[in-house]
Parts: sequence; structure tokens; C-alpha cells
Amino acid sequence: MSDTTFARLDVLKTYKLYVGGKFPRSESGRVYEVTDAKGQWLANAPLGTRKDARDAVVAARKAVKGWAGTTAYNRGQVLYRVAEMLQGRREQFAAEVALSEGIGPKKAAALVDAAIDRWVWYAGWTDKVAQIAGGANPVAGPFFNLSVPEPTGVVGIVAPQAGYGHSLLGLVSVIAPAIATGNTVVVAAAADAPLPALSLGEVLATSDVPGGVVNIISGRTADIAPTLASHQDVNALDLTGAIAEDGPGAAPALEASAADTLKRVIRPELDPFARDWTDAPGTDRLLSFLETKTVWHPMGI
Repeated sequence: MSDTTFARLDVLKTYKLYVGGKFPRSESGRVYEVTDAKGQWLANAPLGTRKDARDAVVAARKAVKGWAGTTAYNRGQVLYRVAEMLQGRREQFAAEVALSEGIGPKKAAALVDAAIDRWVWYAGWTDKVAQIAGGANPVAGPFFNLSVPEPTGVVGIVAPQAGYGHSLLGLVSVIAPAIATGNTVVVAAAADAPLPALSLGEVLATSDVPGGVVNIISGRTADIAPTLASHQDVNALDLTGAIAEDGPGAAPALEASAADTLKRVIRPELDPFARDWTDAPGTDRLLSFLETKTVWHPMGI
């Protein structure tokens, strides 16, 4: 028997889309190279297409009724479970964030911790947001008049682009409030740093989040975002990660497309790196994708 030893080959991870609770390859069968801050190859990510985006919208629409009908308390438990599972994979996410965005391991770990804490924060709001978004209204007559918040429906999200930890903490900061209030989402991941987003899909799949509530697509924003903006079954649009200037997949064109179907839109900031996602999130995003239903009820004896 030979004494020759062979170096072991690493098992490289195959990243996939996360759509409808499953992990399909891109409809195109194509991938693109993801590199670190120094241009070194990290992995191949699926190159999502317009067809993938449409499939994700179908999955999100199918999940709306069940997720919106879940009790707020139960949604809070599910979001807390996401935090638990993310905590268990903290080292993996810290490594992916550090490599994807060219930041040090300590800063990356701190940003992952902040992302975990953000899931917990929004989990606590699920059964409290109705108290600040609704209420009893005074009316002239023997009636109770109540304002009750309801989810908007399917929300298309252009995730924050890479930079200063946006690929995970920024991503969580736009997904968590939307689903905490009963919406479902289709997310276009940061094109140049999609690995934390695609790995988050694996966490969501094992966190009691029903299939279709969150759908994550990697690829060129200019391919995915216009489909979400124009799709008639998407009710709202979060353009946080879209660039403010003109160009393919840029905010002005997406807003104009969204206007055709009267979508509610969150506009991006002029400087995509101006926002510090470690700041306290507040309740703005919780309230952004809620509708108000007014209920009248006669006063009984």
C-alpha cells in the first residue's frame, strides 16, 4: 500500500435561490461569480431571471392568506425562532459578511449580532403594532368605530446593496418589519454580496416560516426589480437598495412602473450608504405596509 497522502478537496457550497420554501436553481441555469473586496472568487450565485421573479410572486401571493391570518402572537414566535436559528449559525454569517464586504471579523460578528437582535426586536412588535396603528374613533351616534390595521399583501423589496454590513443587517431590517405585520415578500438580494441573503434562506426554511412568506432571488437588480415594480400581483415596493439616479433598475423608472398599478412605494435615500443600519429602527417600516380597515358596530344594550 502506498504511503502517498492526498490533500483533501473542500466541498464547495452550491448557493441556490429561496422560493416558496424550496431551493431551486435559477430558471436560466446560469450563475455568476461572487468575489470578495479584493476581487478573489468566493462562490457562484444563481443568476435570477424575470421568470424566477414571477415564480416568486406566485409563491408569495399563495402564502398571503395563511400568513396574514396567523395570530400576531404566533408570528412573533416565528420571528423569534429565526433569531434562534441565526444565532446558531453566527460564525458562518460573520465569515460571509466579512468576506463579502471586506470588513474585519470583529465588526462582521457585531453586525451579525445586531441582525439577530433586530429579529428579536421585531418579534416583540407583532402583537403590539395594532395598538399604535389602530384605535377607537369618536363618532356622533350610537356606534363603535374602530380602525384596524391589516397587511398590504405582497411586498417587492430591493435589498440594500453591499457596504458597511448592509448585505445582512440591512437585509434583515427591510424583511423583518414587512413580515412581522403579516405581509409576504419577494427580495432582490444585493447583487454584489448575495451570499448572506442566500444563506438566510436556509435559516428561514428551518425557522417555522411558512414557504412563500419570504422569497430571495440573487442576480442583477436591473433584471429582477423591474419585474417586481410592474407585476400586478405585487402590492407594494421597497426601493431601499435601488439607486436614485436614472438607469436600468434605478428608482425613478421603478417608481413610474409601480404607479401603473398604484403600488405603495418606499423611496431610496439619495446616498445608499448614508444610512447607518445599526441605529434604532423605530416603527416607520412596521407602519409602511399596513392598510387601515374601519369597522362600524352598533352599541347594544
